[in-house]
Amino acid sequence: MRLSILKSFFSILFAAACLLAQAQEATVDTLHVRNKFLPTGLRIGTDVITLVKSNRSSQFAGWEVNADLDINRYYLVMDYGQWAMSQPITTGQRFVGGPVTTGLYENSGRYVRFGVDVNFLKKDPDRNMFFLGFRIGRSSFHDAASFVDSTAYSETVNINFGATTKELVNSNLTGHWAELTTGLRVKIYKFFWMGYTARMKFLPSVSGEQELTSYDIPGFGIASRRLYWGFNYQLFFRIPFTSKQVPVENAKK
Repeated sequence: MRLSILKSFFSILFAAACLLAQAQEATVDTLHVRNKFLPTGLRIGTDVITLVKSNRSSQFAGWEVNADLDINRYYLVMDYGQWAMSQPITTGQRFVGGPVTTGLYENSGRYVRFGVDVNFLKKDPDRNMFFLGFRIGRSSFHDAASFVDSTAYSETVNINFGATTKELVNSNLTGHWAELTTGLRVKIYKFFWMGYTARMKFLPSVSGEQELTSYDIPGFGIASRRLYWGFNYQLFFRIPFTSKQVPVENAKK
């Protein structure tokens, strides 16, 4: 009982000391303190590389939307995208003419990444960024592989006894991974920004596999690579929450 009373007494004493210390900091800009950790704007953009790759490649289709919300020097980040790819399956040289395609792997799905970036350009009034960050990625997708079984082919006598087609399907897959990121964000005109994000992706995992081992994870890449690199070139439009310029750093004078 006495111990409980003492704990309460010291808790009240500690709280009073904190309030007194805060009162002595009256010279600090109170407007800035009040708004220090309030968001001042939301940036929404897209990855240009994904759009170009989708339009120019017959084996890939996709898009990605990026968003970040500033809280002082910290930025809450979310990426959302869709991804579909196809990859021929080959077994190597059979004739002088080159590798023979024996199948096709395809997948399609969506992905999302959540994380935080830390801006190291603290006192830039335009809120340009050089950042380091961390992401958690999650993907929901399905994939399939169709194979041509040509084991009945006899290379010795050059006779083909026929071939059969076999298809393996995973209908409900979930992928997870983590990322370390770095990059730049630069204001180019009024509410428009541009920049890039370099990604080191690691710890990929896939759940829901059946007979087929997944080759590619939407949002990540080749599943068998434990460490995978990614790069995005992004354009943003910033939606300000206030027309007043909020200081980016609490500089005590």
